[in-house]
Amino acid sequence: MNKLLKIGNGVPALLFLFSLAFTGCRSGVKGENKEADSLAVTRSDAAIYENIKQAEKIFYTLPSPLESAMLIKSAGAVFDEDLLNPVDNTRNYNTNKSMALNLGIYTCDLSFASLYDQTQLIINYMNAAKKMADGLGILDAISDEDVEKLEANIHDRDVIMDIVSQTYMNSNSYLEENGQPAIAAIVLTGGWIEGLYISTRLVDMKDFDNNKLVGRIIDQKLSIDILFRLLEESKGHPAIDEIIAQIQKIKTVFDKIQVTTTPVRPEYDQAANVTVLKSEVKADLSPDVFTELARTVTEIRSNLIK
Repeated sequence: MNKLLKIGNGVPALLFLFSLAFTGCRSGVKGENKEADSLAVTRSDAAIYENIKQAEKIFYTLPSPLESAMLIKSAGAVFDEDLLNPVDNTRNYNTNKSMALNLGIYTCDLSFASLYDQTQLIINYMNAAKKMADGLGILDAISDEDVEKLEANIHDRDVIMDIVSQTYMNSNSYLEENGQPAIAAIVLTGGWIEGLYISTRLVDMKDFDNNKLVGRIIDQKLSIDILFRLLEESKGHPAIDEIIAQIQKIKTVFDKIQVTTTPVRPEYDQAANVTVLKSEVKADLSPDVFTELARTVTEIRSNLIK
């Protein structure tokens, strides 16, 4: 049996395969109830067991702007430029809080445009994100060379995705390594809210019960607690405290969605020679609660991009 990934110690993440039977709909349809093969935990399996317990703690993670955009596209949503924060708004952001929030927002918009091959918008939003990063002093996050490389490879999605991903990671790494975790958390918050905003706006209420995007939105109920923990690490910072109050409004609505999750359990896949962690999730989201969520997110996001 392959040894499972040791969280945080550099073992290749490909050794982990997560499998979720997730159904998000108003009727709370249950996921597949297939029983997992039992895994006896012996002394020699102690490391595997510990890794499984660690995996349970990070089973739901905060999506990056690129991941949010990928989830939106995978649900079959169509591109709508009007949902993006206009690049002309960059002139309005001159505080660390507003620049950090909109670095996250513009990075999400950049990711959204990139996945839908919106060539001119990709360049525009890369420049908007660069302006926010430069304003925060993150000069290495998006260099002139990155912009030139993006323009030269504007029709190569793989290159673009790599640049977008590196832009986001470089920004957050710089802030964390230079003693600015509060600003890093604000960037993450901006990207998360923008992804949720775009998702809620793209749901067709005429086809609510069968809309795949609704399930992606329910997923964020599971990630909002992680966002809270990130923000609370910098609690006491005026900007963070204001943002926590806003995120609490979203969480209050998310709390109305009933979600139940079975414990994560390992199953050994002999064909692939890997251990797969499985869980079933069922959720119940009514159109009324969804409408309240969409309205709350829109109001908050509108204030962030002023």
